[in-house]
Amino acid sequence: MAMDETLKSFMDKFKLPDFSNMDWKGSTDGLRQSFYRASRSVERDLPDLAEMSNLIVDGADGPLKARLYVPLAAGIAPAPAIVFFHGGGFVLGDLDTHDVICRRLAASSRCRVLSVDYRLAPESRFPAAHRDALAAWEWATDRKNILGFDPDRIAVAGDSAGGNLSAFIAQETARAGKLMPAFQLLLYPLVQFVDIRAKRLTFQEGGFFISPNLFDYFRDSYVEKATDRMDKRVSPLFAPDEDFAGLAPAHMVLCGWDPLKDEGRAYASKLAAHGVPVTIKEHAGMVHGFMNMTAVSVPARKAIEEAGLVVGRALGSRE
Repeated sequence: MAMDETLKSFMDKFKLPDFSNMDWKGSTDGLRQSFYRASRSVERDLPDLAEMSNLIVDGADGPLKARLYVPLAAGIAPAPAIVFFHGGGFVLGDLDTHDVICRRLAASSRCRVLSVDYRLAPESRFPAAHRDALAAWEWATDRKNILGFDPDRIAVAGDSAGGNLSAFIAQETARAGKLMPAFQLLLYPLVQFVDIRAKRLTFQEGGFFISPNLFDYFRDSYVEKATDRMDKRVSPLFAPDEDFAGLAPAHMVLCGWDPLKDEGRAYASKLAAHGVPVTIKEHAGMVHGFMNMTAVSVPARKAIEEAGLVVGRALGSRE
């Protein structure tokens, strides 16, 4: 299926650089600004919320910013909840770049959503983001009464690198015997940090939010040592078989124009092979990161709504 024309026109409008020739090492700030501009637009039809508040949560080595979204239909606390981690290759993204996704996800799922802003590379390298994510998860579950979370109905969710952190939390809490997520929502997740060059995708094929050269930049910025690329924390696809048994049910959203699609399917297959209930929704004409394009894409809005409905039904907040 061809790439969605609306998304293609949107990317062309921004006149994004040729990733294959760009000097990535000196361009982190500019890349972050481009990602922010592409991810933030005024949307007049954003759903109303009962509450949205900025918080400070515990990270592994200090405080982290977070934001709590409470939908109008959240119900009486303790209520179902989602702990969300944004994408951006561990280099890009923050609470604001994923604000719209979280608003729409909260409204459609009828769950409280806690979005966490972990440390980024290259300033903070592996395993900083993973340690922050786990610390934030433990902070949220330890303060479930204050946040109004039902301890038996807390999901973990994230897109791209945030999907990586979500899969890591599901595996790590199981390994450590800690409170596990009740559900995993993995949005076009990055599940291995070794290589995607074998796919020989071009900028046009991969879209703005991921390409082989950009993948390498993200990987090298976050994972300093080549020997760490196979580490099961950053490449949960390569975790041993025993780490898949007993994990929370999962729903995976994949994109037809995404070099990470096959890895996502492989991860879903490993979950299913170990008895974990898993469903997949593939959006054939969409590119990696398309949920950040709701300002120009009605299908992106619908996709977030559909994903929220899946989580809400799994956690009991939707019929």
